[in-house]
Amino acid sequence: MNGIMRAGALMFLSLTVASCSNESAGNAGMGPPGGSMGPVEVGVVTLQSQPVPRSAELPGRVVASATAEVRPQVDGLVRRIAFREGHDVKAGDVLYELDDTKFRAAYAAAEASLKKAEAATAGARATFERNEKLAATNAVSAQTLDDARSTLLQAQADEESAKASLQTARINLDNTMIRAPIGGGVGISNVSVGALVNENQTDALVTIRQMDPVYVDLVDSSVNLLRVRDEIAAGRLGRESGSPAPISLTLENGREYERTGTLSLADMVVSQTTGTFMVRASFENPDRVLIPGMFVRAKVDFGSIPDAFLVPQRAVSRNETGDATIYLASAANKAEIRKISTRGALGNDWIVTDGVKNGDRLVVDGFQNISDGTEIEAVEVSVDDDGVVPQSLNQAASDTQEMPR
Repeated sequence: MNGIMRAGALMFLSLTVASCSNESAGNAGMGPPGGSMGPVEVGVVTLQSQPVPRSAELPGRVVASATAEVRPQVDGLVRRIAFREGHDVKAGDVLYELDDTKFRAAYAAAEASLKKAEAATAGARATFERNEKLAATNAVSAQTLDDARSTLLQAQADEESAKASLQTARINLDNTMIRAPIGGGVGISNVSVGALVNENQTDALVTIRQMDPVYVDLVDSSVNLLRVRDEIAAGRLGRESGSPAPISLTLENGREYERTGTLSLADMVVSQTTGTFMVRASFENPDRVLIPGMFVRAKVDFGSIPDAFLVPQRAVSRNETGDATIYLASAANKAEIRKISTRGALGNDWIVTDGVKNGDRLVVDGFQNISDGTEIEAVEVSVDDDGVVPQSLNQAASDTQEMPR
């Protein structure tokens, strides 16, 4: 029995050693995937300079080019509303008619007071002229002449006061007809017929807004303002300093507004809390598509940068000092790290103005596995509009090999 057990143990040990030997031999024959000792396969695109538009997308809000809140200048009851809500009115059109009974009476009383003052002035003038003639022959005393002169001056003053009262009464009577101070779209009336309104009340009767043209208030940082000014002044954007920049709008539903606008003014003050400033653009709005209060996105066209390069953002990284860097495939098929200068972005690309030249092969895929000086195998790939390489490197290499020469 002991002999049989000893023989079984020896056989088990032999099988175990053989199995381990076979496994070790198999592992020794397997290499790392992709062949770590060979060149690293990367995807590249060839760079070519081109004119690149320089623009900025800014958030904005539509505001009316002019707004007037209509308030009564006299007290009274609303007798008639003379406009249609939501329609256009012209400057001077009657909006409301107030009850004018007491104002007509006040005007008549002021008119009568003026006539009375005019009569008193005429009498005082006749008395003064008569006494003046008599004083020349010493028929009356100097005191009498002075009294006549004083009476005339007082009568003239009373007449001027009566004229002012009549003018005030006329103004109050005219103010019972409340007119539009500006032309534009009239909103909803806040009062109805029969309502009592008060002179210079806080609440407006109705609001009028001029909606053609309209303004769009945009907000941008002061840093961008200085950068764009410097580029225009240096002539790098192909636009003369002071020339208006065209602006296009994207509405809230994503639709492009069919008309372009121009910058009309920029606020002269930068916000101390946000470091931003306001820019106002003007747009024609004959169809009333742009409504005050609406949010939009504006694209401001500053010009174009000649001989710039569009480098996919996926290919750009930052070093420890914050400089933008890329990998290029050298003529010797080695990875070469390069510093670049960027000037904003366009879609999913950085706008590069320094650090690359025409014909450079930019590594856009596989750069995670390389460093400066790594031996590489460059395969031409493409980058779609979303900044994605749609095909794998192996598929791109196969397509390259199958292309007829």
